[in-house]
Amino acid sequence: MYREEYKKKLVTAEEAVKVVKSGDIVDYGFFCGKPVLCDQALAKRTELKDVQVYCAVTVPPVPEVAKVKSSFIYNDWQFSKISRVLQSYGLCNYVPIVYHNACTMYREAIAPHRNVCISQVCPMDKNGYFNLGPQNSESLANMEAADFVILEVNKNQPVCLGGSEESVHISMVDFIVEAPDDQLLPDLPGIKPNEVDIAIANHLMEFIHDGSCIQLGIGGMPGAVGTAIAGSDLKNLGGHTEMFVDAYVDMIEAGRMNGLAKNIDRGRVAYTFAIGSHRMLEFMNNNPACASHPVGYTNDPRVICKLDNFVSINNTVEVDLYTQVNAESNDTAQISGNGGMWDFVLGSQWSNGGKSFICLASTYTDKEGNLKSRIVPTFAPASITTIPRQMVDYIVTEFGAVRMRAKPTWWRAEEIISIAHPDFRDDLIKEAEKLNIWTKTNKEG
Repeated sequence: MYREEYKKKLVTAEEAVKVVKSGDIVDYGFFCGKPVLCDQALAKRTELKDVQVYCAVTVPPVPEVAKVKSSFIYNDWQFSKISRVLQSYGLCNYVPIVYHNACTMYREAIAPHRNVCISQVCPMDKNGYFNLGPQNSESLANMEAADFVILEVNKNQPVCLGGSEESVHISMVDFIVEAPDDQLLPDLPGIKPNEVDIAIANHLMEFIHDGSCIQLGIGGMPGAVGTAIAGSDLKNLGGHTEMFVDAYVDMIEAGRMNGLAKNIDRGRVAYTFAIGSHRMLEFMNNNPACASHPVGYTNDPRVICKLDNFVSINNTVEVDLYTQVNAESNDTAQISGNGGMWDFVLGSQWSNGGKSFICLASTYTDKEGNLKSRIVPTFAPASITTIPRQMVDYIVTEFGAVRMRAKPTWWRAEEIISIAHPDFRDDLIKEAEKLNIWTKTNKEG
C-alpha cells in the first residue's frame, strides 16, 4: 500500500520545488537535514522574488539559494563557519531563538507561516515512515505547520532511533525526491583538541563523578573531555544533550557512559541533533544507546533538571569583568548563536547536584599576531550578551575553574581575573578599579 503511494509522490527535484512562490517562507531541514538536490533546483528559479529560506547550522555544501540574493533571503538559526562566510558577503542573516521553544513556535503559529518544508530523510520503512536521521530538532513540528512537505530521501542518512518524533509518515508528505547514491553527509569530526582544551578538560574532570549526566557543546574542548573520561575509571555516566558529538562515542565505547544512573531515559543518551564524523554517524545507525528527541524535550530546562548531578559544559567567546558571557558575536559579526546554551545553563543549575560550566581559552591571537585576552573589562558596544551574569555558575579557563553564583561584583571580578592569562591580570585589576568593582578587600596584584 505505502509503496504505491510512494510512487505517486515521487518526482524530480525540479518538479517538487515548483510549489514555491514569490514571497513564500521555505524551511530547509536543520543540520544534516539540509537538502542538496532540491536546494540546487530551487536556486535555478531566479524568477522568484523575496523567498525566505531558513536553516540551522549550515553544513556543506554551501546552499545554492544563498548565492542568489536577488531571489532568496537566507537565514540561519544558529551560525556555522559557512554562515559566517556568507554573512561577510551579505548573504546570511541570524535568527535569535531560545532553542527549546522551537517546536512550540511552529505549533502555536508564533513563527511566521511556513509555506514549504524541504528536508533530507532516510528511506521509507515498511510501515510508511521516513526516519528523520540525526536531526530531530523541530522537524516534525515544522512539517505539521507547512503547506507543503518535500522529502529528499538519502540512503546514506543513519536511522536514528527514538525517543520520540523521530519519523514522519508518508501521509504527511506531498512530494518525494530521491537523492543520488553518492550524496554523502558531511564528514565533520570536529576540531582536534589543543593543549588549552586539554587543560580545561582536566579542570572539568575534578567535578565529574560516578553517575554524572553530561552535556557537551561544540569545539575541541568536548573532544578533550570525551578522551579524558574514556581513559578514566568513572562509572555509570549518563548523557543528555542538544548535540551528539564524537566524544559521546568515545565515552560509550569505553564503557564509561551506560546511562544506568539516569533518572529518565535510562541506558540511553538523549539528543536532538548530531554533527560529527562518518564514524559517529555509523555508530548512531539503529543504535539503541542513542535516543532521538525533539528539541522541546532535550532542551527544556524542566526536563534537564529531572536528571540528578547534571554537568553542562559549553564554550564561549569572551567574558567581561561583570562575568557576562558573550558566546556568539565578535563586535558586529555574528559568529555563532545562543542555541541551547541558555537552556542547559539554567536546567543544569535546577538539577539536584547539577553544575554549569562555561569554558574559554584565556587568550587568542589577532590577525596582526598580537596576543589578546578573552577576559575583557567590558564588551564592545555591538557585542551580544548570551548569558547574563545572574545565570552564570562556573567559568573555566586553562588556569582554573571558579564559581560565580551568589558572589558580589567585586568578588566575581577577583575570581575571573584569577583565571585570566597572567600577562593581562594587572591591567584587568586597573580596569576593575575604574569600574568600581575592585575594593580594598580584594587581593593585591
